Amino acid sequence: MQQPYQLIVFDWDGTLMDSIGRIVSSMQATARQLALPVPATDAVKGIIGLSLAPAIERLFGQLAAPTYAKFLDVYRDQYVTLDTTPTPLFDGVPELLDDLRGQGYLLAVATGKARRGLDRVMTESQLHEVFVATRCADESASKPNPQMLHEIMQATGVTPQQTLMIGDSDHDLAMARAANVDALAVSFGALELTSHSHYQQHPVLHSWHDFPQFLAQRTTERCVVPS
Repeated sequence: MQQPYQLIVFDWDGTLMDSIGRIVSSMQATARQLALPVPATDAVKGIIGLSLAPAIERLFGQLAAPTYAKFLDVYRDQYVTLDTTPTPLFDGVPELLDDLRGQGYLLAVATGKARRGLDRVMTESQLHEVFVATRCADESASKPNPQMLHEIMQATGVTPQQTLMIGDSDHDLAMARAANVDALAVSFGALELTSHSHYQQHPVLHSWHDFPQFLAQRTTERCVVPS
């Protein structure tokens, strides 16, 4: 039976990796260290998926250049070195990715992380060989701009009609719509299900263990010939 997609593109934080807690605590600790207003947890969750520059501006406004540079240094130190909040892959992710590769799907990542950060966590989780293409926020336009998806599709030679974007935030879903690709929202990441303004327009996945069923259903839908 023909597969419903050729290319599946994943967000990283809050989609494949349960890293939301560390991002929130690191952002709040950085604000305290720099004597900035400490953002609420929900406010930090709302910027996850954006590249760091627009995320900082949304939370703290336009910082002076020296403060901004210091913020970057402190935040990276907090996230990589000082914060010990666990960041495991979500249950079932390694097995699912291996199974999808075995079925011939092309897998990719489009993330708000910087390249250095993505390379580090991919190495730690031993997933470097899984993905045929990755794009990060410091080498492409930040979500919801569709540039990352366009570049991934161009690199893999896959059309929008054969591409699926999966993410946990409005930024992911809006990027997918802008690139004219199908989107699947996950409910276990940065934002609560009811807070997604775009959820009503997209299917929602509550566990990675349910993803094969989603693909099977989508295959059936695409095989139906209109009468």
